[in-house]
Order: sequence, then structure tokens, then C-alpha cells
Amino acid sequence: MSKHRVVVVGGGFGGLGVVRGLKRADAEVTLIDRTNHHLFQPLLYQVATALLPAGDIAPAFRAILRRQRNAHVLLGEVTGFDTAAKRVHVDLPDGRSRQLGYDTLVVAAGSRDSYFGHDEWAESASPMKTLEQAVALRSKLLRAFETAVAAEDPKQWLSFAVVGAGPTGVELAGQLADLARRALKGQFREIDPRDVRITLMDAVPHVLPPFSAPLREHARVKLERLGVTVMTSAMVESIDAEGLTTKDGDRVEARTIIWAAGVQASQLARKLAEATGTETDRKGRIVVNPVDCSVADDVFAIGDMVNLNDLPGIAEPAIQEGHHVARVIKARLDGRRAKPFKYLDLGTMATISPGDAVADIRKLRLKGIIGKAAWAGVHIAFLVGWRNRVAVLAQWTWNLLTGRRAQPIILEPMRAFERREGLAAGNRKA
Repeated sequence: MSKHRVVVVGGGFGGLGVVRGLKRADAEVTLIDRTNHHLFQPLLYQVATALLPAGDIAPAFRAILRRQRNAHVLLGEVTGFDTAAKRVHVDLPDGRSRQLGYDTLVVAAGSRDSYFGHDEWAESASPMKTLEQAVALRSKLLRAFETAVAAEDPKQWLSFAVVGAGPTGVELAGQLADLARRALKGQFREIDPRDVRITLMDAVPHVLPPFSAPLREHARVKLERLGVTVMTSAMVESIDAEGLTTKDGDRVEARTIIWAAGVQASQLARKLAEATGTETDRKGRIVVNPVDCSVADDVFAIGDMVNLNDLPGIAEPAIQEGHHVARVIKARLDGRRAKPFKYLDLGTMATISPGDAVADIRKLRLKGIIGKAAWAGVHIAFLVGWRNRVAVLAQWTWNLLTGRRAQPIILEPMRAFERREGLAAGNRKA
């Protein structure tokens, strides 16, 4: 008799949690993902700001699962579902398509950037959801400094804007300020660090909306001390190659704009909803059964692409959902019934600078170096693999002590960058 076939779509926190949770189950588990690596998204901005090498937050699936004999990895892009026939449609790297059968399906396809109906803004406001985008953004940020060295108007190239004042935006703005004023100090002698302008903006009234008021105020004050201009209650009306304009008519000049304002569910959420007859919410998230994360008898959905009691789209819900679904599948294989899903709120954290962070953990309100220690401990604990944990901790220590960064390199040659950004040679002043 063949073993129970479990197919997991997406190797993020939730999907990988399901696969690893089934390590000792009497089942064959296949993980399908468009990339060959697990991405630790909470530290993606540190790749974009040259603090961490990309590989330190993106271990390969096959390395992670090398000792799990019932786990298989398939590089491919899922394009649809046939839940009646229990098949997943997959496009493979060699151009072929394949239908992969399953007995139990788990979809954890994550989320993508949302420009709130203005997808054209993506041409000027760089997204940061994938490892490829983070590496491209790193090159763009560093190229801005290199361009400023020889530019007739250096200040034009030293203007940066981050749209979105949630944890990602705050962390990115803080790291960018540290990069500009400390990490690159002495390396760009032609640039006055005081000319660097960083603007953090959002339509909401406060930075870090999920946090308590004292921590929000602490974050804002610290960012301003770092030289970041904080604009709240500032809704973006338009974005172009040289800056953005708010609905109130305020103009922010910025040659480098980074989008950290919103996300929406993966397109697979809609396809799964259509295949199972399940509803989606206004963010495109599929509504799942809050007891076991199911959308059909043998189909589960977890992570950022689902609405489960309106839990936030952060790592911890996805991790807990993944562990729970693994327990549900094992219980079913053993003829048992698993306990209902219960979310344990472990709080929210955000780092501001190398020596400062805020942490809102139930009744605890941590900030400063204590908040930073709590933030660092949690992130190190959730990183996959001891090599990655040691490497990341070493890079953080080195940066704290010296201000230097591990990966201040631009991968694209100059001409390739100009072609991609549409910068015509004739428009450049000699």
C-alpha cells in the first residue's frame, strides 16, 4: 500500500513548518516552491542595506531537509488546482507542465506587494518582498551614493523615501540612516553625510501602528535623531522617478523610493478559493476554518494568504499555523482528532538602530538596548540552521563595533543598470 501523499505549496515559515512537522509521519511529503531556498523575510531589509549576505537568511531547502527521508523538493511554479481529481498543476524549470497528485494539500503561497491599485508606481518605488528584489535594491542604494560622488548636484542622489511606517519601513529607514552616516563614513570622502535626506512616510497617524503609544513615540524620536524625516498622515497621491506627491500637495524629492506600505495575498489564494468554493476577503486572502486551517476536507491554507480570525500577516501566525496543520495531518493518519487551533500572541518587535529596538510583548514594553536584546534573541532563534545563526550574530556584532557592513557591493555593471532604469546616456551631463 502506497504512503499518504502530502503536497505543500510554498516554503515560507508556514509551509516549511508543515514539512518539518511531518518528519516522523507515515507519509511522503513534497514541497513545491518557485525558488530553491527558504527566505527569512524579517531580515530581508538587512540584505537590502548591505548588512547581511543574502545566503545568511536564505538556506536551501535541500540542505534544510537533507536528513528528512520522507521529504522531497520540487522546483516549480504552481499554476492551479484540481481539487476534484486531487491534483496540482505545476510548471517545471525545463518548460514542461506536470500534474502532481496528492492525498492532502497544504497551500502556503504567502503574499505580494500591493500598490493600492497603482501598479505603475512599482517602476519608481522599489518593492522588497523577495531575495532578488532585496539584492537589486542593495545595488540601487549603493549606486545612489556612487553616483552622488561625481554628480553636479549630489543632494539629488542622496534623497531617499520609504513609503510605509510599519515595522519593515521603520527598520529599513533606521538601517538606511546607519548605512549613510556611519557605515559609509570615511569611504565616501566626497560626500557630506549631512546632505543625505531620508523620509519615512505613511497615511496612518503614527509610526508602528500595532505598538503601544509610548513605544511608537520612542521609535519616532529615535528615527528623527538619526536624521530621518517622519511624515505621518501623509497619503501618497503620485510617484515618479524624482519623488512623490501627497494628497495634501506636499512634494518629497527622492531619487530612490522604497515601497513598504502594503501587501496582498498571493494570486494562488484566488485560484484555491475558486477550486474549493471558498470566499476571500477584500485583501484577497482566503477565509479558512479557524479550527484546523482547512478550506476543504483534505485541503489546508496557511500564512499570509489566509484570513484566520484576522491575525496579522507576520511570521508568528504562519509558524503556528504550520505546526498546527502538521499535527492535524498526523492525527488524521493515526485516526485521532487534533485539538482546535489556538493562537499564542508572542508580541511584536521592530529594530530602529544597531543598539535600539522596541518590543511589545503582552504587558511588557521594552525599548533601547533591552528591546534590542529581546529582538535579536527572537530573530536568531527563528533563523533556520546553526550556521546561519552564528553568521548573522557575527555580522551584527561586527557592525555594532565597527559600523562596517558585510556586502557593500553592486552586482550590476553600470550599463546594464542604465538600460534597466531607462537612464539614457544622452541625458547624463558630462
